[in-house]
Amino acid sequence: MNIHTVTSQVGSNPITIETGKLAKLADGAVVVTCGETVVIVTAVSQTKVRAGQTWFPLSVEYKEKASAAGQFPGGYFKREGRPTEKEILTCRMTDRPLRPLFPKGYLYETQIVALLLSADQINDSDILAMNGASAALAISDIPFAGPIGAVRVGRVDGEFVINPTFDEREESDLDLIYVGNKTDVIMIEGAADQLPEEEFIKALHFAQAAVQKLVEAQEELVRLAGKPKRDYTVTVAKDELLEVGYAVAGDRIEDAIYAPSKVERGKKVGALRDEVEAAIMEKYPETTEFEIEQVFEYIQKKAFRLSIMEKGVRADGRQVGELRPLFSEANSLPRVHGSAIFARGETQALGICTLAPADEKQFFDNYAGGEDSKRFILHYNFPPFSVGECGRMGGINRREIGHGALAERSIAPVIPDVEDFPYAMRVSSEVMESNGSTSMATVCAGTMSLLCAGVPLKAPVAGISVGLVTDWNEDGTLKEHKALLDIIGSEDFYGDMDFKLCGTEAGVTGYQLDLKLPGLPLSILEEAIRMAKDARGTIIAKMDEAVHGPQDLSPHAPRIVSVKIPADRIGELIGPGGKNIKGIQAESGAELNIEDDGTVHIYASKQEGLERAKALIDRMFQEIEVGKVYTGKVVSITNFGAFMEVLPGKDGLIHVSELAEGRTEKVEDVVKKGEMITAKCLGVDEKGRVKMSRRAVLREEKAKAAEEEGVEA
Repeated sequence: MNIHTVTSQVGSNPITIETGKLAKLADGAVVVTCGETVVIVTAVSQTKVRAGQTWFPLSVEYKEKASAAGQFPGGYFKREGRPTEKEILTCRMTDRPLRPLFPKGYLYETQIVALLLSADQINDSDILAMNGASAALAISDIPFAGPIGAVRVGRVDGEFVINPTFDEREESDLDLIYVGNKTDVIMIEGAADQLPEEEFIKALHFAQAAVQKLVEAQEELVRLAGKPKRDYTVTVAKDELLEVGYAVAGDRIEDAIYAPSKVERGKKVGALRDEVEAAIMEKYPETTEFEIEQVFEYIQKKAFRLSIMEKGVRADGRQVGELRPLFSEANSLPRVHGSAIFARGETQALGICTLAPADEKQFFDNYAGGEDSKRFILHYNFPPFSVGECGRMGGINRREIGHGALAERSIAPVIPDVEDFPYAMRVSSEVMESNGSTSMATVCAGTMSLLCAGVPLKAPVAGISVGLVTDWNEDGTLKEHKALLDIIGSEDFYGDMDFKLCGTEAGVTGYQLDLKLPGLPLSILEEAIRMAKDARGTIIAKMDEAVHGPQDLSPHAPRIVSVKIPADRIGELIGPGGKNIKGIQAESGAELNIEDDGTVHIYASKQEGLERAKALIDRMFQEIEVGKVYTGKVVSITNFGAFMEVLPGKDGLIHVSELAEGRTEKVEDVVKKGEMITAKCLGVDEKGRVKMSRRAVLREEKAKAAEEEGVEA
């Protein structure tokens, strides 16, 4: 075997990339190792274009094997099943920076497969899979404008860390996935704990320096084991068809794409496309539908970009730094625990918040390591009517999972600690209208719905997207660019960037960058970050008009309170065979959940039940005080007195001489077993024996009555 290995010293653990040992029939295959975490990544591209293919069929698959962690898979079949959320998000993070690096018009089916072979539960595997995908493509004969490098950046105690371990990530206030080439950024994704923008920018530059080392290592691997690139053909709009298209639509396309609403634009653009199709088919009847679509798309894209670059005017008439009209509404729905609507122009999301006991948090398998549960969940739903179309309902696609994850991690940093708010929280975002950046509308609507439900967020979070249009010189250098605030759907489709940035007034909480370029100078991203920060303040102010801070807990939400008992007395609360805890639950209608440290979570649908359960627990664990009056049941009778239950599990003796005034011949003449009586504590001896007096209570009641009669007289 002709095995080649390169190593890049990034972070505390070096990353090693090896090729030539495994999967040699793939076009490119590498094994990437960090610590004892090992991932194999392969790349294969077909040599023929499938008949009728009209788009680039790139697929990325990442799979975590239970065997990698020395575990059996769960379930009846004992075999890995459908992809987990972590696997899907890793696929998306791997796909997005690779896609713009293939030649335009390359329509050969291409597949990247990454398998987790070994997991040390210390080093995450997603970064290894992303670097492996680049290396596998770079050494293969597949056309690819790489290699690229990927790193994770954390910030622990104010210091940036490359590829932090799982333990370090728990202490970090930053989780930045950064992908770039030697000089430029290609993709970023992650979250932060209200990190100031200037610190965020420093983190980007810190990541770029580390990425250079990974790119250099892969370039060395290409020199050692790279294959010559294959011959291929690309499918682009034909010049002769473009001439016909421009003759028909060239001087009218701007009027169509500048219609004020999405629906009107769609009608005008559709009618113009029909004219272009008729003209082309008349002159070139053998033209395919795909070729016509390529022509018309090229005409639209050129008109769209020229208008922005030359006039600074966008498809909906806004200036490049202008937000669309904002709308916010709180408490939009009855019965639900919290709800809100947020809209920017023709993008509208309805957020619905549901509260549940903290033990309802979501658990999940995670063979690679890291967290295995979360108590804040955000689900994003994108029905077809949101874009005015018919479509399949049922099932969640990767886009919905990715958008939901972006919104979830953007809000998660401001979720209160479980000690302060012992609830699990689920936000469901229902997209009602879609014309650009529904994930950012979801962040706003989701934040508002949480506040409406009474969740004491640390600060409100808002999100906004920034787009980009660029013009390049023939030598590949950037000639001119314009950043676009709050992009609509066509600006996402025809533009060069979709940069989503979320945060509070204090700093950044979540972000995601998608490029259609092979790289972008960090200076342009810095410009977009500052533009988004200014807009975020305006959006938060609009949200604040509808809901200012957390509202009162909905009457339909479960009531939860936590009390603390000594950890060594948990058995007393449970009782023999669960007698005590079952009794409290039956009497109050509440549910109890006991932690190992003695924290008792009380859940009830009504406030009265919550208070009753808390009172019963407090009574059980309070200490008997000398001089205090107690009411309890007579539990047993002897010749020398009666025992009463002073507190749950704690009895006190009322001596026969303390049962009543005067001499008592027989205890049963005064009290009977099971009777509720009131007595005063006279003392507790060194052995914990409690002395009670019914006579003392009777004397006090008699004296009080006499005093009241004297006042009346």
